Amino acid sequence: MLFQRPTPVMITPDEALPGRAEPVAVAASHLILGTSMEPPFPEGSEQLIVGMGCFWGAERFFWQAEGVHTTAVGYAGGYTPNPTYEEVCSGRTGHTEAVLVVYDPAVAAIDDLLALFWENHDPTTMHRQGNDVGTQYRSAIYTTSAEQAAAVAASADTYAERLTGAGFGEISTEIAPAGTFYYAEDYHQQYLEKNPNGYCNHGFCQISYADN
Repeated sequence: MLFQRPTPVMITPDEALPGRAEPVAVAASHLILGTSMEPPFPEGSEQLIVGMGCFWGAERFFWQAEGVHTTAVGYAGGYTPNPTYEEVCSGRTGHTEAVLVVYDPAVAAIDDLLALFWENHDPTTMHRQGNDVGTQYRSAIYTTSAEQAAAVAASADTYAERLTGAGFGEISTEIAPAGTFYYAEDYHQQYLEKNPNGYCNHGFCQISYADN
């Protein structure tokens, strides 16, 4: 008889690890783009935070996009301040692995960035991507403006219809206003550029939609 793993359950704030006051140190500039990964960012730029499972592969989709000023990987949507990678992996911080995308809205259309999000992971699997299982791998979009939130809602409706037509289940993506984005340790930043043979589920889970 085969047994399925139980779906991981999100912790409550009172169950979260205490964390720390000091943020982790990251490199001054993006390894590929040469831009600063931390504020201040150029005037007029906007920020989007997405969770797509393993953040190593997810980050690369966005740093390759036209109009993106910088990207960084980190932790979002949780409770523990300045968590470590090991703490996030324990499931006891409430965070998901996330990518911060800083972009010029005059060049990078939000709908194009959202297409990268929806089409490069499976947003219908709850708290997992491929073999990566846990609340830290949940699908998420954290918005930073009312206009961005409206674009995300419209995009989610469009992709829900496409996913259903392609035989997938309902979208499980967490969509919410952005809270604090905590930067991950420097060795995670632009990981697949530093480790070109590194494994990430994103190479194997891109979604093919049925033609409509």
